[in-house]
Amino acid sequence: MSASGDRFITPRSPVEGLRRRKLSFLPVFAQAVAGVAPAGAMAVIPALVFPGLVFGSTGPNLVLTFGAAMAVMVLVSFCLRPMAKRMAAVSGLYSYTAKGLGQRSAITAGWSAMFGYGLVAMASLLAVGTYVVQLLINLGVPIPDPRLIAVLVILAAAAAACLLMVRGIQVSALVTFSVESISIGVLAVLMIVYFAVNAPKVSVASVLAWNGNFDSLSIGIVVAVSAFVGFECPTTLGGEAYRPFVSVPRAITWTPIVTGVLFILAATAEDIALNGAPLNIAASSTPLSALFSQTSPAFAAVLDLGIAASWFACTIASVNALARIFFCMGREGVAPRIVGRTHPAFRTPSMAIMVVMPVVAIVPIAVIISGASPEQGLVNLFTLGAYGYLGAYILASVSMPFFLRRIGEDTYASWILGTATFLVLGAVLWQSATVSIHTGNLQTFVYGGVLLASILYALFLRLRLPDRLASVGIYDETREIDLFHGKPTP
Repeated sequence: MSASGDRFITPRSPVEGLRRRKLSFLPVFAQAVAGVAPAGAMAVIPALVFPGLVFGSTGPNLVLTFGAAMAVMVLVSFCLRPMAKRMAAVSGLYSYTAKGLGQRSAITAGWSAMFGYGLVAMASLLAVGTYVVQLLINLGVPIPDPRLIAVLVILAAAAAACLLMVRGIQVSALVTFSVESISIGVLAVLMIVYFAVNAPKVSVASVLAWNGNFDSLSIGIVVAVSAFVGFECPTTLGGEAYRPFVSVPRAITWTPIVTGVLFILAATAEDIALNGAPLNIAASSTPLSALFSQTSPAFAAVLDLGIAASWFACTIASVNALARIFFCMGREGVAPRIVGRTHPAFRTPSMAIMVVMPVVAIVPIAVIISGASPEQGLVNLFTLGAYGYLGAYILASVSMPFFLRRIGEDTYASWILGTATFLVLGAVLWQSATVSIHTGNLQTFVYGGVLLASILYALFLRLRLPDRLASVGIYDETREIDLFHGKPTP
C-alpha cells in the first residue's frame, strides 16, 4: 500500500474466477477480428445496408464513407490505447470511463456499450439465418417455409455460440479467427472470379464521384461505423490475456486499420458490381449472393456459407464482450449478483452468457416471425447498434486524458486527442440524429431512451445504494501470489 492508503497488491482479484493470464496475442487479436466480422461486414454492409440508405443520386460514394469511418475509428483506438496499456480491464470501455469520468458516467457508458454489443449480436444472428436460407435456395433445396428454417437456424446458431462461449474464450476465439480467415479468402477469390467473367458496366471514376451532400454522408458514416464496431472487444480480455498491456493495445490499434483497408477495397468492388446490376438484385435481401447466382449458383452458395460463418463469429465476439461487462456489473452489485458467477471448470462468465444469449436470440426471431423484411431488420439493428457504440466511444475517449491525469501522466497531446475525438464523434452522432429525426425514424429516440434510463439508474444508485455505485470500475488487480510465486497462477 502507498502512504496514502491506496492498495497496489490484493490477496484476491475482484474478478477472481476467470481463467487469468492464459490468452496469447493470437486469441486476443482473434476477438477483435471476430468482433468486426470483416468478411460478413464486407459483404453485407456495403451491399445491403447502403442501397437503401445512401446509394443513388443523393448519396456519397462508399469509398469516401468508409474512409471517413475508418479515420474516426482510428482516432478512437488512439484514445483507448493509453488506458489499455495501464489497466487490465475486464469490462473495457465501462471500466475506462469509471476511472476517467467517474462511476455515474461509467453506468451510461456500460449500458451504451452493452446496447451496441447486443444489437450487433442480434443483427449477426439475423444475418446467419438469412444467408443460410439463401444458401439452401442456391443449392436447389426445396424450402416450404423459409421463415421457419431461418428461425431454426437462429436457434441452432445461438445454442452453438452459447456452448462455445461457456466452454472457453480461447476455444471460441480460435474458432472465430479461423472462420473469419477462411471467409475473407473465399470472398476475395469469388470477387476476382466474378470480375474475370463479368466485365464491369461502370467505371471506377463514376463510383468515386460525390455530389457534396453532407447529410447523407453523416448518416452513411454512422452505418459504416457499424462495420468497424467491435474492434475494441479485446479490452474486455485484460484479465485473461497473458500480456494484457502489450497484446490488448496492439490488437485495438491495428484492427481498424487492417479491416478499414479491406472494407475500402470491398466497397469499391461491390459498388462497381451492384451499380450495373438489375433492380431486383439491388432490392434483394441478399444482393451480393443474388449477383453471384447469375454466374454460378454454386459460387453463390459458397459465398452464403462464408458470410453466414463470419456473422456467427461476430455473434460470439459481441456476446463475449457484452457478457464480461455484465459479469463485472454483477460483481459490483449494480446488476443481479448471479451474473457475476463463473463456471467452476471452464472459468468463464457462464451465468452472464446464459442470461444474455436468449435475449439476443429472441429479437431476430421476432423480426422474422413479424414478417418484416430481413434487409430492413438489418438496417435498423445495425444502425441502433452503431448509436450504442458511438455513445460508449464518446465517453471512453473523453475519459482518456482524465484517466491519465489521475496517475500523473497526462500531456497536452492527450488532451488535444481526447477533445478532437469527442468533437468528431459528437458531430457525427449529432448530424445523423438530426437527419434521422427529420426523416421520421425512431432509432434516435430509442437510443435516447436507453441513455435516459442509464442516467436515472445511476442517480438511483447514488441516492439509495452509494456503496455499490462506489464499487463500479473493478479490474484485474495484481495478487500477492502473482508476485511472490514469480509467475501468474491459473
